[in-house]
Amino acid sequence: MTRIRVMERADWPAVERIYAQGIEDGEATFEVATPTWSAFDAGKLPALRFVAVAKDGAVCGWVAASPVSSRPAYRGVVEHSVYVDRAARGRGIGQLLLGAFIAAAEDAGVWTIQSSIFPENAASLRLHQAAGFRVVGRRERIARAGVGPHAGTWRDTILIERRSSRVDGA
Repeated sequence: MTRIRVMERADWPAVERIYAQGIEDGEATFEVATPTWSAFDAGKLPALRFVAVAKDGAVCGWVAASPVSSRPAYRGVVEHSVYVDRAARGRGIGQLLLGAFIAAAEDAGVWTIQSSIFPENAASLRLHQAAGFRVVGRRERIARAGVGPHAGTWRDTILIERRSSRVDGA
């Protein structure tokens, strides 16, 4: 059985490996390389970083969020990413991660969770829709892919959000 727990510094090698898979696959991010632990740690909210741990103790997925702005008016808005190891996809791990993340985000006072997803990433779009996210819009030719199967091509992204029904301000 897979369990979800708070991400720890010691998880970084596994988290980075899974992140690298997303970069290589070309359907998860515009990033061309994984960040260092210190850059990741500095950019992600500590209370909103989780890993999925398989029965054998291996990290098989992660989710984390960054604030969208330092301005006080946006204190309850975050942008998140969720990644699942290639070998563990299709087993409900993304759903477990996203469920734990949403609960923790709302407990922390987050009223809007947003993300951008490539339109071709149908699995991620379905996952998020099932978790209560809605499509806000499509950003056409927002950036060029740097690596992977789409290297050098302009890519669209689908902007999604989930508004909390529990947090005041939503």
